[in-house]
Amino acid sequence: MKKWLRTLTMTAAAIVTLSACGAGEEAPQTDGEAAPGGEEAVEATDFTVGMVTDVGGIDDKSFNQSSWEGLSAFGEEFGLTEGTDYRYLQSGDMSEFEPNIRQLVREDVDLVWGIGFLMEDAVRTIAEQVEDSQLAIVDSVVVDADGNTYPNVANITFKEHEGSFLVGVAAALQSNTNKVGFIGGVEGALIKKFENGFKAGVKAVNPDAEIIVQYAESFNNPDRGSQIANTMYSQGADIIYHAAGDTGNGLFTEAINRARNGEDVWAIGVDRDQHEEGAYGDGQSVTLTSMVKRVDTAVQIVSERTMNGDFPGGEVLEYGLDDEAVGIAPTTDNMSEEALQAVEDYKAQIQAGDISVPQSDEEYEDFLSSL
Repeated sequence: MKKWLRTLTMTAAAIVTLSACGAGEEAPQTDGEAAPGGEEAVEATDFTVGMVTDVGGIDDKSFNQSSWEGLSAFGEEFGLTEGTDYRYLQSGDMSEFEPNIRQLVREDVDLVWGIGFLMEDAVRTIAEQVEDSQLAIVDSVVVDADGNTYPNVANITFKEHEGSFLVGVAAALQSNTNKVGFIGGVEGALIKKFENGFKAGVKAVNPDAEIIVQYAESFNNPDRGSQIANTMYSQGADIIYHAAGDTGNGLFTEAINRARNGEDVWAIGVDRDQHEEGAYGDGQSVTLTSMVKRVDTAVQIVSERTMNGDFPGGEVLEYGLDDEAVGIAPTTDNMSEEALQAVEDYKAQIQAGDISVPQSDEEYEDFLSSL
């Protein structure tokens, strides 16, 4: 059984046991001990969870949408009511992050999610001001001035560089021009993991390949994404990978327009299987593959743990290839057999520790020198 599924099954069993006790009855404890985490587990009907989106919103077809899908799946599985037991607040811009998180905390929501590393400052502020809150953040580790995590914040991270390496391998093998591109959203340590992992995968297969990199400095500007993609394709890149949220949807628009005009170009999606985002014509798609990141499953697992009295406050939870939390999308219609086999071969090497995938620019330069 997959690690993700095993974790969900174990925690689900705990909730079933709890619910079977009936209203007003306490779940039996072993040797008089409290539930895991030192807190009493609560019944599903007493649990509330809220999510504050980044500026892309829950229909960005990427990161925020995956998070909401995970929270919705959690709520539906345990019979929670959308809008009361589980819900989201959408942020129009960064200035709304802290007020939105604060609103949910003031309403005594049991677990409040901040979706995206841009919410780090907002989560830190609330964590310090409301010590009995239970907060979770995706793609960041929130620390105090001394570098310590907060006991009321669960930090969810992923090894995006590992999954990005694999789509880089695919891009290198299927490029006809030996030139590929990467579009980033807001430049920072997180998106650099996507960029450097991708570049390393390309270079591992084809050291002579050219890689064009540009940042949009926005996760919510599809028009900007289209403009950057247009420039890269015009410069000869035939495959472009994005890690840019809603901005990346502009990449698909540009790729589809060019494909309809007979050009042989591809796009690589991110966070979730974006095959449909590249769909056009009669069952065709410009999406070569996607680097999936199971934010949805992470949201489910942590929400479920918290509902079961096992809130992972102060912990840094990192999910990667070994957890099947990152990798290529299940839709592989446009990938060659050679590329699929190479992806599996390189995946095995990463898992065996034979390849250390770079995350930063410095690590990438070291990686290049080792080729």
